[in-house]
Amino acid sequence: MEVRDAVEDDAAALAELAGAPEDVMRNLVHDRTVRVATEPADDGSGADAADAGDDFPRGDGAAGADGEADDGPDETLLGFVSFDVRGSTVHVTQVGGSRSACERLLAEPARFADREGLDVELLVPDDEVETRAAAEAAGFEEGGPGPTFDGRPTVRYRLESPRVS
Repeated sequence: MEVRDAVEDDAAALAELAGAPEDVMRNLVHDRTVRVATEPADDGSGADAADAGDDFPRGDGAAGADGEADDGPDETLLGFVSFDVRGSTVHVTQVGGSRSACERLLAEPARFADREGLDVELLVPDDEVETRAAAEAAGFEEGGPGPTFDGRPTVRYRLESPRVS
């Protein structure tokens, strides 16, 4: 599993993972820090993109080192996390994907917060058991009930900064 910054071309895959419109996810990529977990696609050849002479594999139709267009994605999106900073807290605004991807991705805002001496907060719908388990596995502690969104209760998770006050 690899983690990278999301780009606008990820909007369709993000929309599928989040169950949201593609234009909403495109705006998310523009407005927030968004990181994605990916798995390189297996083309069945056993060779990776570097073996094919393309130092920078892309799934955007651009020509590779051999001059041929790359028509398909070279990776599978496993999950994503978006976050921003308000006050002295990093707020995880969305997280989705497989449990292992969510665990890995929640380390991204935590790492940023640690460098900046900030706390991290995450709200998870009460019924999203896998996401809640991923948050706990990533070191977040349950902080009680959060607000209700669209009639769905949430659970508040926090990760306190180890900074000295």
